[in-house]
Amino acid sequence: MERGGSHFEYNALQQKSMKIAVDAMGGDFAPAAVVEGAVQAANDLNIPIVLVGDRGKVEAELKKHKPNANISVKHASEVVEMDESPAQAIRKKKDSSLKVCFDLVRNGEASAVVSAGNSGAAMAAGIFLFRKIKGVDRPAIAVSVPTMKGSAVLLDVGGNVDCKPNHLLQFAIMGEVYAKYVGGKERPRIGLLSNGEEEGKGNELTRETHTLIKKTSINYIGYVEGRDIYKGDVDVVVTDGFVGNVVLKLSEGLVEAVTSMLKQEIMASVPSKIGYLLAKGAFQKLKKKVDYSEYGGAPLLGIEGVCIISHGRSNPKAIKNAILRAHEYVKGNVNAHLMEEIGKNCDIDSSRGSGAAAGR
Repeated sequence: MERGGSHFEYNALQQKSMKIAVDAMGGDFAPAAVVEGAVQAANDLNIPIVLVGDRGKVEAELKKHKPNANISVKHASEVVEMDESPAQAIRKKKDSSLKVCFDLVRNGEASAVVSAGNSGAAMAAGIFLFRKIKGVDRPAIAVSVPTMKGSAVLLDVGGNVDCKPNHLLQFAIMGEVYAKYVGGKERPRIGLLSNGEEEGKGNELTRETHTLIKKTSINYIGYVEGRDIYKGDVDVVVTDGFVGNVVLKLSEGLVEAVTSMLKQEIMASVPSKIGYLLAKGAFQKLKKKVDYSEYGGAPLLGIEGVCIISHGRSNPKAIKNAILRAHEYVKGNVNAHLMEEIGKNCDIDSSRGSGAAAGR
């Protein structure tokens, strides 16, 4: 796949514009939900935005709201569909809304990309159009998950289903930087997801990764189990994309199931309905805490640029928060810190990552 001519120097380009390029045609409810969320971000957060997509459709949606001067529109004649091959879509659809978003950043006309469309295509574009940060073998998708004490970062959640120990090592370093400079954690606690906390637990992949991460300067607390993710005693949970995606989807399904069961129980009797009214405030706070839209989107860590991948079902609130997350990422100069930390730990022996169980 072509990567363009000159090497992409993001750190220099990002100073030209803090504008966020938003894929207006990406997502199950595009362009309506995307445009509304972008307007909210522009009006409420004062973030400059360029909406990329079919100009006629985008401007028709804009007329339903009251956008300020922070919003502009860039026409794109094509759309990457959710079921398309990521690589082929980026290669063949040169004027897709997603590809044009990345081109705007490459040209210095925007500082970040936000898309709720085809996540595979967004990841492919990030890798091949922005390129990987030196020292990063596999970029990772990092999501924020609610905990009893705030939130934690979980990575990878789907970008890399087969990993080697040195890949998970890089995930740990990148997760630490993200939690520190975007999450505001001064010294994030890093945990490696396993089937037990004891040294002898895990498989070949986790045991070799455990040995590698212990050699770094990050605040590594060792193995953590699935039940530990939501306690709030770990700030970054590291795993491969296969397990991470299962954890993420299981969590989403559990929230939906519990919510549905609570509604059934509440409606089952008059006392239950009265009890709900008395505890309504607490229920609303809980709902807000576990609502994915509150977290906006997931950054693709390890690329020379900023790409926030939002849930395909993103509503306006989710889009607004994804734009805010992109803005915070750029403002925090996260990529510069990633490069620095990866460089510090590049001498750690990665030859241990060649085992068969590690995804060879």
